[in-house]
Amino acid sequence: MGVGHLGFDGQTHRGQLIVHKDLVAQVITIFDELYRLGFAIEKMRTVDLYPAAADELSMEDNNTSAFNCRRIRGTGRWSWHAYGRAIDVNPLLNPFIDSTGAFQPNNAGVYLDRNRIDPGLLHNGDPAVHVFTDRGWRWGGAWRTPIDYQHFERP
Repeated sequence: MGVGHLGFDGQTHRGQLIVHKDLVAQVITIFDELYRLGFAIEKMRTVDLYPAAADELSMEDNNTSAFNCRRIRGTGRWSWHAYGRAIDVNPLLNPFIDSTGAFQPNNAGVYLDRNRIDPGLLHNGDPAVHVFTDRGWRWGGAWRTPIDYQHFERP
């Protein structure tokens, strides 16, 4: 599905997300609201545009994405992304941090400082976070471990 979003350049862009059919209308509403809030998203492409649909490459490129047929790293369980029920927003700016302090993507070290206020960052209590959570989505930035600032899921 095509979704409009505000780019880092201040211009309107159209991106692509693949989500579960039950979530399409809600995701359109969410991204319409993010646009109205002026929340910037650098890019939004399907992961198949990266070699082998590599999640790490997509994250390093700060690509907002949804569907990716992959398992949760270090487990045998399918990710909610494999069901089209999760979205990662500006993943370079909003990294994943595990219990050891290791983070993804590999180039996100500077964004571990959550006091930063760069456009596109997600913080607890932000209107952009509430756009998701007020509709029943879970935000990984509120988790104890791992912390996944980029991740929203609707199981």
